[in-house]
Amino acid sequence: MSLGGRFLALASIGLAAAIGMTGCDSEPMQTALPAGSTVIALGDSLTYGYGANTETAYPTVLAELSKWRVINAGVNGDTSADVLTRVNEITEQSPDLVLLGVGGNDVLQRIAPDTTRANIIATIDTLQSKNINVVLIAEPHISTSALFGKASDNPLYEDIAEAEDIPLYSDGWSTILSDDALKSDRIHANAEGYRQFAEGLHGYLKEEGWVH
Repeated sequence: MSLGGRFLALASIGLAAAIGMTGCDSEPMQTALPAGSTVIALGDSLTYGYGANTETAYPTVLAELSKWRVINAGVNGDTSADVLTRVNEITEQSPDLVLLGVGGNDVLQRIAPDTTRANIIATIDTLQSKNINVVLIAEPHISTSALFGKASDNPLYEDIAEAEDIPLYSDGWSTILSDDALKSDRIHANAEGYRQFAEGLHGYLKEEGWVH
């Protein structure tokens, strides 16, 4: 083989290797959960479905989309401390995945951010100690401006996700609660808002590899 031919052959091998490496990097890191898997949505009124009903709450819609068995463990008014007190009840059910969304009520009750962060981290650590996977869901930083304008995620969720090395679904609630047509009041979604949130979360979970 000529020198030019060898160069082309080596170049082709290098290109194929590069394509193969790129393909591997783009593949989802998670193993998809099969239909019928037990998933628990743990959180507050946004998980419960306040402003609509449990039949239109996001866990119900997500169950339809994913074919999982999604249990709604949302409790109206729960703070991060309240969820932490319930976490052992969740671990006893041995779910395949927990979708954790809490912290909005902490802001409304003016609980110190460090306390909220510690409670959420303790909840995550308890779940992970039982080998339960967790996806963290960001909630808006409720303020006077957010109540009447565009909501944005509380930055503590990104901090927690990085510290705990877990997936974070961001901007979901902030997007919904920035659209008056998707709200039942200033801080809760309506039925259409909950559906759109579930569809967005389902898309994210599919991208991450949790859903086929």
